[in-house]
Amino acid sequence: MDTGCTVGRYLVDRLRQLGLEHLFAIAGDYSIEWLNRYVTPNGIDIVEEVNEVNAGYAADAYARFKGIGALCVTYSAGALCAVGAVAGAYVEKVPLVLINGTPSVKKTITFEQTGFSAHHFITGRETDLQSFEHVTAAAIRVDHPDLAPALIDYALTKCISERRPIYIELLQDMVDLECEPPQGVLEPGRALSDETSLEQSVARIRAQLENAENPLIWLGVEIDRLGLQDKALSLIQQLNVPFVTELLSKAVLSEDDPLFVGVLDGQASSKAVIDVADASDFVLALGVWLTDINSLGWEPDYGKTAFASFDAVKWGTFFAGQVALGHLIDGILAEKIVPRGRKLPERAARVAPAVGETDVITYQGFYSYIQQYIDRNTIVGVDASMNYFGSLLLDVPDPGGFVVQSSYSAIGYSAAAATGICLAKSPGQKVLVFSGDGGFQMTAQCLSTQTRFGLDPVIFVIDNGVYAVEQWLADASVFHTDKPFYKPCELHRWNYSALADVFGCQGWEVGTYGELSDAVTSALRNTSGPSLIQVHVPDKTIPDNANWKTN
Repeated sequence: MDTGCTVGRYLVDRLRQLGLEHLFAIAGDYSIEWLNRYVTPNGIDIVEEVNEVNAGYAADAYARFKGIGALCVTYSAGALCAVGAVAGAYVEKVPLVLINGTPSVKKTITFEQTGFSAHHFITGRETDLQSFEHVTAAAIRVDHPDLAPALIDYALTKCISERRPIYIELLQDMVDLECEPPQGVLEPGRALSDETSLEQSVARIRAQLENAENPLIWLGVEIDRLGLQDKALSLIQQLNVPFVTELLSKAVLSEDDPLFVGVLDGQASSKAVIDVADASDFVLALGVWLTDINSLGWEPDYGKTAFASFDAVKWGTFFAGQVALGHLIDGILAEKIVPRGRKLPERAARVAPAVGETDVITYQGFYSYIQQYIDRNTIVGVDASMNYFGSLLLDVPDPGGFVVQSSYSAIGYSAAAATGICLAKSPGQKVLVFSGDGGFQMTAQCLSTQTRFGLDPVIFVIDNGVYAVEQWLADASVFHTDKPFYKPCELHRWNYSALADVFGCQGWEVGTYGELSDAVTSALRNTSGPSLIQVHVPDKTIPDNANWKTN
């Protein structure tokens, strides 16, 4: 065979064809030759990360904007550190590619037959593969060059079709072996719908939309994951119906839209959203995932809500399987339903808080104050923490300008994810990240990567000294009484702003609104690297929309 193509080159070419421009990597001897000889010279920039967890979160966020993300690690010692990040991408339907540099066929056979171990081995060829089979759409082992093209194409097609991560074991002795070159371009598999299920679903929804006095559209995360934003907007405009989102899908459409009411997230929702949801007599939930984070203290009315998600329509006792969400929206649009003369809810004007420069910052006060810095050029990233509540009520006008991992809810995601966001965003956009202090302690090394590559997110670390959200989930009454925090929720205090000196970036420590104003103004002028703003808040202040839970 003399094709001029090798297994290593084949994988790079396919990733580049799918739009990958950056690959997050941790150096390892089982993968370094592939990185050095094939990735670097062929149009994909390597982002050398500090650990596998940060690389995974960065690649996850990158994929949410670019349609695909990838990280390269080394066998077992590296790959098994990335399991949590890959699991989060699986739960949240993010097209992520994990490339695991793997010991050669000879080393594997030697270990299995004689017990002579190569470093990182656990049980031979099965350990990593079996671990990732449970959290990926496809897990393959490239151990023969003739099979490599078919295996790689299969896995990558599954990734872009199911919008879920895949796992590729790239053996170190396969990289330079010749194989057939790529044929054509990989495309996602077609969405499939059962004709009868689709027709019945469209007919029932049409009838209800025509008869309802106060219908409501509830847009979920699948609108984003399946790229259905334009179709969803066309449907809302055709029907002239108000819409809400969920925390997972916040800002999936512009929150400046006059028909947008807010985020529907149980008792954490604004009063306007709760009033609209209660008054509605039919709710069309498109792509909504129900989770305990998206339905805080609240049970949806299944009798008046039609859920179209996971390729099915569920409404009361009606169930229709194999209904692709895009096909359903197309079907409803084709009906050209004539909107009724409905009174649309009025949006309350947001009033800037009256605070003094020397006033102590509170959790709610911080979010009320920070709104003025969020515009159409802002991408907001939020970590699993009490920041969920504060950020939920922010106005984010940029479509797609809100990144959260609230279904899987891994603490520490957002600061590391900012690396991927900054590499994927459009020129001129700014990235604001809101992290709890406990979460930031988990992935603080992200500042090293961001400084190294000149990325400029502004990371706010809300410093209250506790895992507040964990305490809130276990016993929220602590925040309203003199009861002490649970001991496991107390944090070792860091001087977060001083980390800027460690990593070579810029940092500020603030406790008053005047100090916060000065820090944000300076941080927004800093375009040469990350800005870290340590925001002190009293340990028992929480956002207003978290006060409903008292035990």
